Amino acid sequence: MSNQTSNKTTRVYLDHAATSWPKLDAVLFAMDSFTRSCGATAGRGGYKSSLSAGAIVAQTRRQIASIINAESPECISFHSGGTAALNAAIHGILRPGDHVVTSAAEHNSVLRPLNHWQQRRDADITIVPTDGGGLVDADRLISAVTDRTRLVVLTSASNVTGAVQPIDEVGKKLASHSAFFLCDAAQTFGTLPIDVRQSHIDLLAAPGHKSSGGPAGTAFLYLSPRVHHEMIALTQGGTGSQSESLEMPAMMPTMMEAGSLNVPAIAGWLEALKLITPDELARRIDRAASICSQLHQGLRSIDGLTLHSTASELPIASVTSRTYLPSDLSMILDSEYSIETRAGLHCAALIHDCIASAGSGTLRISAGHSSTDDDIEAVIAALRQIMSS
Repeated sequence: MSNQTSNKTTRVYLDHAATSWPKLDAVLFAMDSFTRSCGATAGRGGYKSSLSAGAIVAQTRRQIASIINAESPECISFHSGGTAALNAAIHGILRPGDHVVTSAAEHNSVLRPLNHWQQRRDADITIVPTDGGGLVDADRLISAVTDRTRLVVLTSASNVTGAVQPIDEVGKKLASHSAFFLCDAAQTFGTLPIDVRQSHIDLLAAPGHKSSGGPAGTAFLYLSPRVHHEMIALTQGGTGSQSESLEMPAMMPTMMEAGSLNVPAIAGWLEALKLITPDELARRIDRAASICSQLHQGLRSIDGLTLHSTASELPIASVTSRTYLPSDLSMILDSEYSIETRAGLHCAALIHDCIASAGSGTLRISAGHSSTDDDIEAVIAALRQIMSS
């Protein structure tokens, strides 16, 4: 079975912060093979193919638990996407009247559920701004925590600027507080190390289709043991266990997994997760930093562009232009150069007030594991030509 990617076309794909592409051949093969040769639902029967499906789910749970240093595979539940996992976390842990501290760097997958709680459930939400590059100050975030605070939410990295947030520092400072700590690892899981126990993270959510290399329709939510008895299941339904009771089972992960799991996609994700060994993660860390440096150095050299990000550990950059809207730049890159980027607010509107890009947002260039130095040079050369014309 090949672990190579499918043949790349002349298209230069630089929207990895949205989703990774191309997927490994091994991922695609596993999805196809499971669907053709097994196709059973996990946890819904005692026959061989159903048990085989369950074994794939269990192995994937173990793989994720190992990568993030979870206490047990049972701390991992599967969800249809990062948004669903974050919603399950937020709606499951909050109670009417709670106080929440979060940041302006958050994605709408966090901000919209929190807004719902503020508008309809009498929650009090404190939003801490970022600096001009999208970085949150840990001390400022912690200073907003009070005796009433039940939840602190912080993304592990901005999807707009790539700024890697001080998760470890925040978690350690919260360790003696009663508040729970939720981390959105959408941009870092699969590229940067995450240790939920070292960072004192109580809830961690991440999709599978970004830098961990899985297909769409996959995500996990980690719940620390101290959270299990605090959670209210967002969705109720069949679990394949305790069917005689109209109450949802109280144990993890069953309590968070009503309905049939997307086993074909989980089978594909497992193949990608198997590659995330300590050695491979170290290679990815070095490669991501190298691409990020190359990208920012090149963009800084182009007259007429304003950088709204700084070189960090993730290969993400955001720019604006004095003469072109971000949407125009993205359209020209696509139509004239076959370079795919994203323009706009990137589902994270609040950060743009902090990084001076409110209104039309930014042109975001985001590389991934399959990106080459030539890809980065191509977008830099194209933008230089556009800005000089």
